[in-house]
Amino acid sequence: MPSNSNAAKPAVGFIGIGVMGKSIVRNLMKAGYSLHVSSRTKSKAEDILQEGACWHDQPAEVAKHADVVMTMLGYPHDVEDVYYGEQGLLKHAAPDSVFVDLTTSSPELAVRLEQSARERDCFSLDAPVSGGDIGAREAKLSIMVGGSEEVFQRIRPIFEAIGTNIVYQGPAGAGQHTKMCNQIAIAANMLGVCEALRYAEKAGLDPDTVLKSIGSGAAGSWSLNNLAPRMIAGDFEPGFYVKHFIKDMGIALESAEAMGLEAHGLSLAKSLYERLAQAGEADSGTQALYKLYK
Repeated sequence: MPSNSNAAKPAVGFIGIGVMGKSIVRNLMKAGYSLHVSSRTKSKAEDILQEGACWHDQPAEVAKHADVVMTMLGYPHDVEDVYYGEQGLLKHAAPDSVFVDLTTSSPELAVRLEQSARERDCFSLDAPVSGGDIGAREAKLSIMVGGSEEVFQRIRPIFEAIGTNIVYQGPAGAGQHTKMCNQIAIAANMLGVCEALRYAEKAGLDPDTVLKSIGSGAAGSWSLNNLAPRMIAGDFEPGFYVKHFIKDMGIALESAEAMGLEAHGLSLAKSLYERLAQAGEADSGTQALYKLYK
């Protein structure tokens, strides 16, 4: 790893300052880590720079200053650019550096990243997260980790600074496959949440009162308890973007097809979210699906 002998904790790099990334950076700094950050738009990082994070224009510069580099990007092609580009992480990292990709991305890409990292005497973990903006802000993310268990245990304290449900799932790609399971379950559940609320309204019930009964019973779920109130209030700000959820469902469907699995609920949910995006809601939160039912 890059020299960090004067610090009790490894220097952490973070690339991708979005809805969740900013909160993750803040929680890492609260835990005592020094942060080196980069993103496409510097203005999005101005507040965390004022709070103590150090800015770098290119991933290459982050790699030179950090022992552990975390990435949280939009799409698999963004991951490719940040890791494999001329100013990418792999070409400029010191031996023994650890890369942690928090992006929900392709399991196959996760396997390739680990192989590329090892060829450069580095390590790579795929560690997609769940919990949205609330989980990121409250440091209560669910983190699904694939890669070397030894490396996972070595940097586990970093994960503990941003999440509460941290599970090692297996070799490279296992974290991403687990996240696909998560997204498949959410996709079908979101249909149920929207339909249940609309049914309540059609039946002349008060949706908030209905939630008091069904939220803690067998129908209870994170989406019902956290996103249904936003739907009722007309709050469609993104905790997680519609466009990124469509990306995730596409990856899950490709993986399912490769394994010979017919994912009927996932296919239906993706088609409805694509209609929603075509109606101009790509940058809204996933709870905006409710608008189709309205």
